[in-house]
Amino acid sequence: MLYPVLEEKASYTFSDYFNMGIHVEDMLKHFGYTFEIRDMELPSVGIRSDGVLTLQTKLNKHLPSIDLSSEISRREFLIAPVLLELIDLIQVKIRSEYPIRYNDQLKGTLDYLLQAQKVLLIIEAKRDDLVQGFTQLAAELIAYDGWTDSKEPILYGAISTGEIWRFGRLDRTIKHVTQDLSLYRVPADLHELMSILVGILTGAEPDSDQ
Repeated sequence: MLYPVLEEKASYTFSDYFNMGIHVEDMLKHFGYTFEIRDMELPSVGIRSDGVLTLQTKLNKHLPSIDLSSEISRREFLIAPVLLELIDLIQVKIRSEYPIRYNDQLKGTLDYLLQAQKVLLIIEAKRDDLVQGFTQLAAELIAYDGWTDSKEPILYGAISTGEIWRFGRLDRTIKHVTQDLSLYRVPADLHELMSILVGILTGAEPDSDQ
């Protein structure tokens, strides 16, 4: 006999999906979504910014002197500088600790909700766990899918340890979540990462030029 992965009458927050250790595919199946892992062709633009190069240079210089063992330090010294640089590149509104509630099983606060021409959800990976972190990200994506008035067919999300970023995508028309195989490192892959962030938020086609 197969037992349900979630109790029908129980209440869950987004962080519960991380802490329960539930497999992302099982969680998504419970809500009627499918799942796959593959190389994703992400929106990207060819950015030309001295600011990105300057930030990369500063990170390479200063990170050896910074203790990145805590989530707070990675947020302040790795994630926040990337998001601030993003504001210099495009007009984007960043909401942090943004609460949403779709139902009793899909509710909580989004670490970051980025809004420009398109929307991007970003979460910080607790304990550097990208696997369970993606389960939490998937729960947030399907919650946002049900909660938002937007009719956009595709929603993007990203999970980050600060040093490592991974992207995911929700196709709302077929209720399907894809996890990207690729990982992007900070500061090594900063330029490529920024190109993808800008591409997603501006609704660019893959590898288009700004």
